[in-house]
Amino acid sequence: MGKKTIWGRGKTMFGYSLNTLRLTNLGFVNAQKPRFSEVVRLQLSSEDTSRIIDTCKSRRNKLCGALAAAGLIAAHSTKFQCDHELKKKYGVVTLIDCRSGLEPAVSTDHFGFYQSAILDVQTIKGNENFWDLAQRIYSNFADRKKSNKHLADLSDINYLIMCKAMENPGLTTSSSLRTSFISVFEDPVFDDFSELQQVLGVECYIGCASAHGIGSSVAIFDMINRDGELDCACVYPSPLHSRAQMNELVDRMRRLLIEESD
Repeated sequence: MGKKTIWGRGKTMFGYSLNTLRLTNLGFVNAQKPRFSEVVRLQLSSEDTSRIIDTCKSRRNKLCGALAAAGLIAAHSTKFQCDHELKKKYGVVTLIDCRSGLEPAVSTDHFGFYQSAILDVQTIKGNENFWDLAQRIYSNFADRKKSNKHLADLSDINYLIMCKAMENPGLTTSSSLRTSFISVFEDPVFDDFSELQQVLGVECYIGCASAHGIGSSVAIFDMINRDGELDCACVYPSPLHSRAQMNELVDRMRRLLIEESD
């Protein structure tokens, strides 16, 4: 039984590795130098934020679907702007806070990593309707979450992708496994620490995690700040990707979100 389990996981790991090769990401700028995480911020005014959230609600969508759609359309238009007939597959990872599903439930203030994730693959041609794509991304995620896909695959994903890829980086392209193009959180963080910030004398802060080892090409950590403004920390692996690449991508995403919320 033990041998069967190991062999089954080995085949799955091989399958995951092959599947990641099917997905499109931004081109690598420097895959040789040591990597570290860098941040580009995507910020919207309170008016634009309110409009995009209201539009999401009216369409029974969530902000995560809109952010992912903006990222995929922006990436495809950046990389393949001269070929509007070329279809490419992109991976979207949506992270879920599992605290409320535990028995007993754990408060969101409880420190620790309680995230699970669902991977979705979208084929982008370049002429997608923004809201149709956002709805497709969110609907796929919601359906898989409803069927507990994020819990059923959790042990294999953690074991195969994280542990084994870190032990065997040569299995991945340029020794850098990009599990998806973009990762988003199901729900944004709402900043309710304004009084504490004033006491501590902190004017501005961001919350994010490292993404330069194994992860997406860009990880979106979204927050609605105390002024009602969307403030996203867009974390990427440098110098695998460059700041110029990310600035262009984030600028396109910002323009899309503003245009589609009008």
